[in-house]
Amino acid sequence: MKNDIDIIQIGKDLITDESNALIKLRDRIDSSFTSAVNLISSSKGRVIIIGLGKSGIIGRKIAATLNSTGTIASFIHASDALHGDAGNINSIDVILFISQSGNTDEVKQLIPLIKKMNNKIIAMTGNLDSYLSINSDCVLDLSIEKEACPNNLAPTTSTTMQLVMGDALAISLLRIKNFSKEDFARFHPGGVLGKRLNLTVKDICDLNNKPQVQLYDKLDKIIMEISSNRLGATAVIFENKIVGIITDGDLRRMLEGKIDMEHIKAVDLMTKDPKIINHKTLVFEAFSVMKKHNITQLLIIENQKYVGVIHLHDILNQNLF
Repeated sequence: MKNDIDIIQIGKDLITDESNALIKLRDRIDSSFTSAVNLISSSKGRVIIIGLGKSGIIGRKIAATLNSTGTIASFIHASDALHGDAGNINSIDVILFISQSGNTDEVKQLIPLIKKMNNKIIAMTGNLDSYLSINSDCVLDLSIEKEACPNNLAPTTSTTMQLVMGDALAISLLRIKNFSKEDFARFHPGGVLGKRLNLTVKDICDLNNKPQVQLYDKLDKIIMEISSNRLGATAVIFENKIVGIITDGDLRRMLEGKIDMEHIKAVDLMTKDPKIINHKTLVFEAFSVMKKHNITQLLIIENQKYVGVIHLHDILNQNLF
């Protein structure tokens, strides 16, 4: 049984082997890669990804990444394609075959069928002399010296190369299409990611609860406003405009000093030029502002009018992190 040091070294060696293979893959991003991206971006159809075994699993992931970044894609298992699923392929679709050997029986049976439909074929393979390579319009070279598996058998380095090449295609297409984070949000409405991309300040705040005092209001009014609204702060208003903010921290610091509390007013306590955000600001962006300025409240405006306060606790309760 190997000791912990041996096991650590095995893990490091594998990562080194795969990293070295990826560096070599980087040098193969050339005109063939450009052709593949252009074939997909100019197509009016989908990207149909075909693979089997471990390559099929990678193919499913690539299809998912393409779909989430604005390129419509579907995965078809090579065996299923031979038993009816090839009927899902339209003549305008671009076919992406993933096969390390490029010589499997399934590939050899499917290629002639697809060629009859006049589909463009992109090969992602480690064998440039294979049947798949010879019969494809574009070949992405994923050849490797050896698998990271010590027996050179289990797909390890080869599937890592496939995965990274798929990401390279997806992100290149994303950039070409100017796919924005707003576009990304439309495809990811659920879960934590969906909240980060879609949830706005207005969605989580009680905009009917907007603590405010006037510039020359006295201390008793200020304390009442902060405590009754339970947001830890109040806006300071003068001539219908926000001129400052008073937080419960400001009150504590005041009590620690020697101040004539009987005559103190909002103008004496407030922080001028408070941080203000629009009601349509994403909650995740509001959190970033709080973190940057080390504060726990932000004042909210809508059409330049004060409408409420968002507190750090409102954000943390959304389980975004």
